[in-house]
Amino acid sequence: MISIVDYGMGNLRSVEKGFTSQGIDVRVSADPGDIESSSGIVLPGVGAFGDCVRNLRERSMIGPIKDFIESDRPFLGICLGFQVLFESSEEAPGEEGLGVFRGKVVRFRPEEKRMKVPHMGWNRVSVPDESFILDGIPQRSWFYFVHSYHVVSEQPGVDVLRSDYGGSFEAGVISGKLSAFQFHPEKSSDYGLMILRNFSKLCLEN
Repeated sequence: MISIVDYGMGNLRSVEKGFTSQGIDVRVSADPGDIESSSGIVLPGVGAFGDCVRNLRERSMIGPIKDFIESDRPFLGICLGFQVLFESSEEAPGEEGLGVFRGKVVRFRPEEKRMKVPHMGWNRVSVPDESFILDGIPQRSWFYFVHSYHVVSEQPGVDVLRSDYGGSFEAGVISGKLSAFQFHPEKSSDYGLMILRNFSKLCLEN
């Protein structure tokens, strides 16, 4: 069973609907005990970095999530669920992220690039040449973004997706059976739903 982690914030129902629209059974769970028994977990998110980390900590979810990732089992992070995998964010000075990857989260600088923040809308994404989670998705496909902050990774040895908004930025990361994206697959039409289907297949093989 795929579990969508409920930590009191985020776009839980739209992610759940994305999976169920493809005939994929999922559960939304606030029980940290459900993480270990899952075939795959999804960490969605809309909101603030600090609130996300604090909620995960208060619900005793950080340890089980990190253990699950370290066991190289299927994990999908979406938007804020991508950002909190890193060490810190300008949005929440002094608040530590999960630290799965080295790097930080920084705010777009609209005053430098004459662009609107938050970044909201469809952007092309450059994807790694070979990745099961992105199987069938062409280079420079369009995905839907809503965010004011973006990741600056310092982690070697991982596959990185990139997009452009006032300059190139990291739109996702893939490492083993972990995949995490700044964009919203559940809101990204056919190619986004293809990611959810690919993730489900990976969970079935686990």
